[in-house]
Amino acid sequence: MKNLLLTTLFIAASLGAFAQDAVSYHGKKITPTDAIPATELTTKMADKTQMPAKVEGTVESVCKVKGCWMKVKTGDGQTMRVTFKDYGFFVPKDIVGKTVVVEGTAETTTTPVADLRHYAQDAGKPKEEIAKITEPEKALTFVADGVLVKK
Repeated sequence: MKNLLLTTLFIAASLGAFAQDAVSYHGKKITPTDAIPATELTTKMADKTQMPAKVEGTVESVCKVKGCWMKVKTGDGQTMRVTFKDYGFFVPKDIVGKTVVVEGTAETTTTPVADLRHYAQDAGKPKEEIAKITEPEKALTFVADGVLVKK
């Protein structure tokens, strides 16, 4: 009887620990409540250059150097670069394919060639591919205050 009780307590404690590991938080602790799918963000932005948002999507790539940015799929083969407010936190480098919720500011920005080359280098792209980057890129970007990574 004592063994049964101990086994039951052990299983319950293990399940409780597993439930706590269901997500990880980076930056400001946020919830998934009211997050819009990343595929809808472009439509919600319409003609705005900036807006506060909470977005849920799938990670396409992450900075391989230290997790200082990630790209989230927005649909139609497109991605949105997500950086982190004031360079104040990073995300794990092994979250490609995971679902994330980001909260912060969506922006339409023009990224200079030097930054695009830096991002390509962080992503581990070959020098030949980096050298082909010769034009700035206008794109949807996101500055996150907080990131929730679903496991």
